[in-house]
Amino acid sequence: MLTKIPKWNLTLFILIIAEIIIFGMINPRFWNVTILLNSFNDFIAIAIIGFFVTLVVITGGIDISGGSIIGLTSVVTGLLSQVAGINIWVSIICAILIGGLCGLLNGVLIAYGRVQAMVITLGGMLLYSGIAIVLVGLSGVSTYEGISGFSENFSNIANGDVMGIPNAVILFMILFLVAYILLHRTRYGRYLYLTGINQNTANYSGINTKRIIASSYVLSGLSAGIAGVVLTSYLGSARADYGAEYLMPILTVVVLGGTLITGGKGGVVGTALASIILGFMQIGLQMAGVSTQYIGLATGILLIVSVAFMGINPEFRFNMKKLLTQKQHIGG
Repeated sequence: MLTKIPKWNLTLFILIIAEIIIFGMINPRFWNVTILLNSFNDFIAIAIIGFFVTLVVITGGIDISGGSIIGLTSVVTGLLSQVAGINIWVSIICAILIGGLCGLLNGVLIAYGRVQAMVITLGGMLLYSGIAIVLVGLSGVSTYEGISGFSENFSNIANGDVMGIPNAVILFMILFLVAYILLHRTRYGRYLYLTGINQNTANYSGINTKRIIASSYVLSGLSAGIAGVVLTSYLGSARADYGAEYLMPILTVVVLGGTLITGGKGGVVGTALASIILGFMQIGLQMAGVSTQYIGLATGILLIVSVAFMGINPEFRFNMKKLLTQKQHIGG
């Protein structure tokens, strides 16, 4: 049975167990299942975006605008529901769709405009955060205090539970399954891999790689929109600076999860496990009395070590010949 589990995913699972043991020995409260399940709220936004940024990276791209889209969708949710008086559920849908439009803008410029993904998403990061700040300013709401006064139903999106299981855990599982099915159980997922392996070869095989690349950024934008809504629900207010510190954690869970930054290989199972590792590490260090500033340092070290390890480990080296054999299964 273990032979069917990718070695890196098995390694990540063992790391989770090691975290639980080590941090529990430091502070026994870490072994409280309720605390661990509730900790999902602290990294659910990172995980949600990470699942779909994985798709982007598999195509050979990168999306660093997710954190800014979180702030924008948070502000839009607050303005529409609390300032304009629009129904909260309609506001949520509009906010998520705006996240998708941000992703569409990124994707079209990258896929059809042939501009480097890093340049476009960096510009998008500045643009979307700027728009969020302007919207807050025009509404007359304090940028520091944000927009509050949300209903209990909205708060329950992140803070509620079903049969004792926190909604954050349920959302984590639902969006993981969506990303997993898209990437690993559909033709679209095979196209993503083939595009990342060799875009020219994929084009010759009849794949519309431009559409595939653009759509991956749309999915990334939509996921950032969902993350913005969830984070707003969890914190109880809408602010433009939400997600500002999420860039490094998002990239960390994607790379630590085993997705090659050069594209063509990876998976959302690894991203899910890496998200849990990062989340448990953060809460474990906090419960151990480590200062918040050093938690960011630990995240940075984790990112560097994971990139370096996959660069020297033969299991993660780019094997073009092996991956190109997937081409024959395109029509399957």
